[in-house]
Amino acid sequence: MSAELRIAYILQIHKNPEQVNKFIEQLSAEQNADVYVHIDRRHYDQLKNKIVNHSNVTVLNQSLICEWGDFSQVETTLLLLREVLSTQKHYDFVCLKSGQDLLVREGFHDFLAMNKGKIFMNFLDITWKNKGVILLNWPKVTRHRYKPSHPFRMYRRTIKFLYDKGIKIFPNTNYWQGDFELYCGSQWFTISFEAAQYITRFIDENDWFYRYFEKTYTPDEWFFHTLLMNSPFKSQIVNNNHVFLKKGTTIRDRNSPVCLTEADISIIEKSQQFFARKFDEAIDNKVIDYYVNKICGAISKSNFNHEN
Repeated sequence: MSAELRIAYILQIHKNPEQVNKFIEQLSAEQNADVYVHIDRRHYDQLKNKIVNHSNVTVLNQSLICEWGDFSQVETTLLLLREVLSTQKHYDFVCLKSGQDLLVREGFHDFLAMNKGKIFMNFLDITWKNKGVILLNWPKVTRHRYKPSHPFRMYRRTIKFLYDKGIKIFPNTNYWQGDFELYCGSQWFTISFEAAQYITRFIDENDWFYRYFEKTYTPDEWFFHTLLMNSPFKSQIVNNNHVFLKKGTTIRDRNSPVCLTEADISIIEKSQQFFARKFDEAIDNKVIDYYVNKICGAISKSNFNHEN
């Protein structure tokens, strides 16, 4: 294991503190890893004293209401990035995860040590037709997770359908710099420390970029991808965020990851990814303990071998 590599993990959480602590245990088992935790404001008082108290774990004092599909997801990530940068510590990588992720394969630390300067994030081709989520303004009430039959979800489908037919209702009239191409992909990423510095500096100097996404739908899947793919860091981006997820098959969850159980261990292992999501102790705690014991045991053994 490369002891010189330093990683800052930034977590967005809103429930299951014991499960989060198990994930932190995994992340902290490797050397030189610090964990920064943002707790959704609606659950902050309930959870803040339940997160493990450790020198390498920081629970942010500032807390936002972080909602699915909303710009608050972007704001929360930026808040975490600024917290990391404010410490004046120099890390090699900053890794964004949720409280429902787990390490499922050992060796992530060593993998990053061999790939310094790289950025790992999933992104889709810019010709993807569903740009309406970004090129239109969406009322805040429509930017939530709803059941398939909910009127606002039906409203979204209608607006997207009209956009695909060339009818732009409620266009996003905020300024957009013409030479910037749009990119989208999974929210979760691992970026170099220099890229994290670049993101915050760019936002501070280019308010137009920030403002453009404020009233868009699922901007967390576009904001950072678009920024970095239009930056000097583009050549360092690898189209793989090393996270396994299992998409749902019903109308309700076909575009979202479903919770993983013991029955999924074989497909998780076959994926050869370092992380997986999402897990929920209320649904299957055994699969969580399986991966916590597997990873922490493997890391402890590796550390012992290196020391001897």
